[in-house]
Amino acid sequence: MTGDRPDTTELTPLVRRRGLWCIFVLAVVIFTWQLGSTGLVDETPPLFAASGRAMAETGDWLTPRVNGLPRFDKPPLVYWLMGLSYSLPGSASWDPLGTWAARLPSALASMASMLMLGDTLLRYPLAGDAHPRRTAVAGALAFALSPLVLIWSRTAVSDALLSGTLSLSLLCQWRCYASGSTRRWWLAWVLLALAVLTKGPVAVVLTGITLSLYALIRRDLFGLWRLLRPIRGLLITAVLSLPWYLAELVVEGQPFWDSFFGYHNLQRLTSVVNDHLQPWWFFGPVLVVASLPFTPLLLLGLARCLAAFRGKGSRLQLPAQQSLRDFAGCWVFSLLILFTLAATKLPSYWLPATPAAALLIALTAQAPSCKRRPLLLWMWSFTLLLTAVLAAGLWVSPLWIPLIQDPEMPTLPAELLASGLVFRAAVCFTAAALLGLLTLVRTLDGRLLAVQGPLVAFQLVALLPMIELGDRVRQLPVRQVAGTVVSQRRPGEPLAMIGVLKPSMHFYTRQVVLYDGKSKSALVNLADRLSREQRQGFQGIPLSDPGSSDTVLVVIDERTAAREHWQGLAPDVLGRTGIYALWRVDRSRLEQRAATLQAQGVDLTWRDPRPERY
Repeated sequence: MTGDRPDTTELTPLVRRRGLWCIFVLAVVIFTWQLGSTGLVDETPPLFAASGRAMAETGDWLTPRVNGLPRFDKPPLVYWLMGLSYSLPGSASWDPLGTWAARLPSALASMASMLMLGDTLLRYPLAGDAHPRRTAVAGALAFALSPLVLIWSRTAVSDALLSGTLSLSLLCQWRCYASGSTRRWWLAWVLLALAVLTKGPVAVVLTGITLSLYALIRRDLFGLWRLLRPIRGLLITAVLSLPWYLAELVVEGQPFWDSFFGYHNLQRLTSVVNDHLQPWWFFGPVLVVASLPFTPLLLLGLARCLAAFRGKGSRLQLPAQQSLRDFAGCWVFSLLILFTLAATKLPSYWLPATPAAALLIALTAQAPSCKRRPLLLWMWSFTLLLTAVLAAGLWVSPLWIPLIQDPEMPTLPAELLASGLVFRAAVCFTAAALLGLLTLVRTLDGRLLAVQGPLVAFQLVALLPMIELGDRVRQLPVRQVAGTVVSQRRPGEPLAMIGVLKPSMHFYTRQVVLYDGKSKSALVNLADRLSREQRQGFQGIPLSDPGSSDTVLVVIDERTAAREHWQGLAPDVLGRTGIYALWRVDRSRLEQRAATLQAQGVDLTWRDPRPERY
């Protein structure tokens, strides 16, 4: 039930604005600095980026398409935002890699989450918090510095956008209840519609579970119902989000229904897709890693939320404005329940829980004195111990970095050690542990910010340069061979990629790419697809027909090229870079080899009905 606001430190609008400006500057630095300086990371981001760019170039804003095929994986909001970024004038000059436009929706969504978290903590500080502005900045940073957030906020996929739209919606729901006012109650449902247009009905399910748990912990279902108006709110969400689904169903028909609702929603919940089989306890370790090094504080906050469920009427006495910690706990538990029950599990599914985890961390850490709360003292001690362990692991990196073995990045261990970037990271984590220890021993305020400061520096001086190094080792060769394709390709000459499959090849060449694997069936498939496959932007033409190309460009990695069935084709090697080579292969030789393999019992597999996977 709602109640009068208790005594708290009242913040003037000027003080709140200063706090938000501080958070805004940090958000800009953390999420947009060098955003477009590296290429897209295979395998999924190039599919999103290519779909968004195709919308901008073709004017078809209804159906996302990539590599000549409809892409029904996700609803259109992330593609629309990417497409708008690609539509900006002169993007080819200031965004030469095409990655700034693709990553901008993720970065903006995380920036908005930071600001909303900070503003909520500024407007509704906990009783007894002498420094609510400090708590607000620390809460925003607890979100931004999550390892999951740091990675996915710079990745051209829809996960960060879902996290941002859902977190804004849920925080608006709580603020409406906490204020006891129905003013702008509809805003939360508009934002929920954006979440539904980002990743589908899962956003409504998570909202429903969160609000149900919160109503249970507050023992105030009527109050929530009266203030949030869920029936009218869901109608708003439906009116804003359903038209695209209905239009897509009318235009694309059964394939859209089967792929989006059947495969990407129902089947992901009820069965394992794409071999993402994980044990039921998978999200326990993800929860731990996603909040490092502040996981002990998160666990303490969750434990207090669980204790509230067992309380007898205690939450009835707690004013609504002081229930943000309970709401955040219900938010985390809703994701834990839903995705633990789901058959398909991925680390990115946890991303919408990170704003709630940040609230729990900040609100748990803001207690003025650990001496009066021995359990909090222990959790702070474990937090600093974790930070020190991470620092120690980085200091001894010469022992474990050589163990990294990735055939696509054979030189990574040597280059990483030679760069000195890991030791920069070690310095940052060591400084964080020492500053935290100093504030703990001297019982100084601002303990959470003291630890977070060096971690912000870690992101700028170590993590981003590491990402650039990884891009140079892993993705630069793909871009270079794509450049060779563009310069060497003859008009009408088809393009294939065999073995190591990189969707970024399609993104950078702007050509339909026929992808296939390393097996003998892959060779037989390629020969047949060149004659028979039909997709938007590619029409297979038999070699005997007029207008067909006598050759095919083949991007192939060195391990696949060494296999016996790819030997003896006498290709014209047009270039080599990294592990990749670009061949021009005579189609007549390719078809002869395919006929020989088929005579030996090798079957065609490309005609089997299946979505294109990489």
